[in-house]
Amino acid sequence: MMVCTMRWTLLCLLAAFAAPGSAAPLRAGAFAADVTPREWPVRLIGNFAQPFVYKAHDPLHARGIVLEDGRSKLAIVVVDSCYLPRVLIDAAKARAQKATGIPAKNMLVSATHTHSAPPSKRAQGTEPAETAYHALLEEQIAAAIIEANKRLQPARIGWTVRDEPDELNNRRWFMKPGTIPPDPFGGTTDKVRMNPGAGNPDLIKPAGPIDPGFTVVSLQTADGKPLAMLANYSLHYVGGVPGGGVSADYFGEFAKQIASKLNAGPEFVAILSNGTSGDVNNIDFRNPRPRAEPLERIRAVAGRMSDSASAAYKATEFGGEVTLAAAERELPLRYRKPTAEQIARAKQALAEPDEKKLPTRAKPYAERVLNLAKGPEFADVKLQALRVGDLGIAAIPFEVFTDIGLEIKKESPFSRTFTIELANGHYGYLPTPEHHDLGGYETWMGTNNVEREASVKITAAILDLMNGLKKR
Repeated sequence: MMVCTMRWTLLCLLAAFAAPGSAAPLRAGAFAADVTPREWPVRLIGNFAQPFVYKAHDPLHARGIVLEDGRSKLAIVVVDSCYLPRVLIDAAKARAQKATGIPAKNMLVSATHTHSAPPSKRAQGTEPAETAYHALLEEQIAAAIIEANKRLQPARIGWTVRDEPDELNNRRWFMKPGTIPPDPFGGTTDKVRMNPGAGNPDLIKPAGPIDPGFTVVSLQTADGKPLAMLANYSLHYVGGVPGGGVSADYFGEFAKQIASKLNAGPEFVAILSNGTSGDVNNIDFRNPRPRAEPLERIRAVAGRMSDSASAAYKATEFGGEVTLAAAERELPLRYRKPTAEQIARAKQALAEPDEKKLPTRAKPYAERVLNLAKGPEFADVKLQALRVGDLGIAAIPFEVFTDIGLEIKKESPFSRTFTIELANGHYGYLPTPEHHDLGGYETWMGTNNVEREASVKITAAILDLMNGLKKR
């Protein structure tokens, strides 16, 4: 045991801050790096057509927060993109680590899942403007961390969870017998249908739940001014973006509106991360809404959520000390592999000149099947968990079904927990084994790319990481 004297006062203070279980006063910094394309045209991903566009309806950002507790630093960046491949994220993290000293394992980088963003993945036939965009993304994701780190200052933190079910609808539905069309491979075994159409008379009931939990993590400066916000909501995206341009969807509009409602300064950064929304969207299939004007629904949903976030901020109890920690794990998951019969059928579909003779989207899925056939055996999946006091954050690189997020919240050792999906990579949809049995778009080979039991393995690994963090 160290005995403190006047001579050793400074050493004693340093030892106290470094002691296990202790926490120094929190510091935080935030920065929003612009990732709007500088060159045009670029394609829009998020749908099968992928049209070229020549402008931005609103800017895209990589929004970052860095937290420090005297022992550890954490960095969280959420990017206005449909998805981000792991190779790009790893390169950006390496840049940021070199500049800041923050370990890459303590960095979480995710995509919002706007469907109005340029490609983030290099592929054959990539346009010159898109190649430049890939370099821009890597540079600016790193910049979000580097600049946030430079802005570290004494801060206070708190979080609140509010129920916001009204904007959420499970998009997978049980339908009346005989009303589900064949899948792209010609199969007729699907028991549920994704996006069956608003007002469809053949609806029976949704095939899964929603998660209404809206988590709002708020940061203030030492003198009580809004510094940053990290919110989490399990809503796929909103859409309704007019053609011809990129957009951050409601994620970007939320950031703008909450800054205004909190009367925050220009350096305030608000982040809305995507929770477990792989089977949830904003369409009320049972009670259709009137047709909306372009961007109308985006503004309306962002308005509702920013009102809720403002109320959460005002109700939050802030504190100046919190324990930070991070853990990650590589989990090998087998890629799905088509049979010889499926490969032959895919080749036949691609060779068929008359697409009207094929099931809907047969050719795109034939290409995906053949890519899986010649691809690697295992996916290089990185799972991650962060601890912010008694708040747990899971990071999963899939479009995660809501059932999975609800189970992680229920079984987590922390008092509050949420999951950020499409984090640290992208490997397609993540349904549960039970949803695999129901079939539907999210389970088709080429939409779902990994083994049937993947969600079970991922959930177990995430909870194991969280239980380890809880003991720190």
